[in-house]
Amino acid sequence: MTATSTPPRHAAAGRSAASTVGPEAHAAFAELRVRMGRAIIGQERMVERLLIALLADGNVLVEGLPGVAKTRAVKALAKNLEAQFRRIQFTPDLLPADVVGSEIYEQKTGEFRFEPGPVFGNIVLVDEINRAPAKVQSALLEATEERQVTVAGTTHALPPLFMVMATQNPIEQEGTYPLPEAQLDRFLMKVSVDYPPDADERSILRLVRGEEQERHGTAKDEAPKPIPQQAVFDARASLSRLTVVDAIDDYVVALVCATRDPAALDKDLAGWIEVGASPRATIALDRAARAHAWLAGQDHVTPENVRAVAPDVLRHRMILSYEATAARIATDSAVERLLSLVAVA
Repeated sequence: MTATSTPPRHAAAGRSAASTVGPEAHAAFAELRVRMGRAIIGQERMVERLLIALLADGNVLVEGLPGVAKTRAVKALAKNLEAQFRRIQFTPDLLPADVVGSEIYEQKTGEFRFEPGPVFGNIVLVDEINRAPAKVQSALLEATEERQVTVAGTTHALPPLFMVMATQNPIEQEGTYPLPEAQLDRFLMKVSVDYPPDADERSILRLVRGEEQERHGTAKDEAPKPIPQQAVFDARASLSRLTVVDAIDDYVVALVCATRDPAALDKDLAGWIEVGASPRATIALDRAARAHAWLAGQDHVTPENVRAVAPDVLRHRMILSYEATAARIATDSAVERLLSLVAVA
């Protein structure tokens, strides 16, 4: 069976996208996308995935070689959003308290006071997350999943607007600590970033030159007003009102369940996948697909929205077999084959 590209019937076919999407919230996200596009050239897909994660109230793991604008992208997001930016540089000597905070003894009062760590921000960049040992990586588990941290038996809530973007280098393995599956599963998406096209790289040169001239010049353009956090919350509220028919739910569930029982679909795929995705992947695929549809101005979710985000949602939640790894079969190849075999009901 092959996947069909025909979208299913839905009850809201006659309504305009704006009636469900919310024009003001959608305009705010469109403006945010334009601003980030001016600062990040040649990485439109990464920008879109960051916006999807922000919309879906999720976290994102970005994997790419040095110099492909991973850090610049999250900085551009925080700069153009009414948000507090925090950066945590993961290193082998980092301690959990350096991430979540610690109790400080006040001599004057004779009491302990909680000093929040850098994770208490709105947009948090965790740079080179695989550089720190497991005990530090695990300090993020509670924060990324439950939006809170527990220190000395006391639970502290994180800000209502909270998103982690973690980065890692795909080829540098010396001195790194691979992320455990439980940690990976907390990320809504894992985004792979490649080098930009040649034409875009020439534009990057001109952009950086222009920024240098602006820094050394006397006249500077006034920075645009940051987009308020309320626009994000309004967008999330309208996201929950998108129409999702039963056929889409069945398709999402079928895709995830097929990773656990690939033999029912294809003999080769069964030999590639050793461990399938968890139910958290089903939830993530639904949320990411709805966010993808919302950004496109749709009032309903189609199979194309699901397929567009499936590689980013599933690539870090599947474990390939030894035979597949030895044959240099990438996880993306397994997801691509999966999408070609699972049909829309």
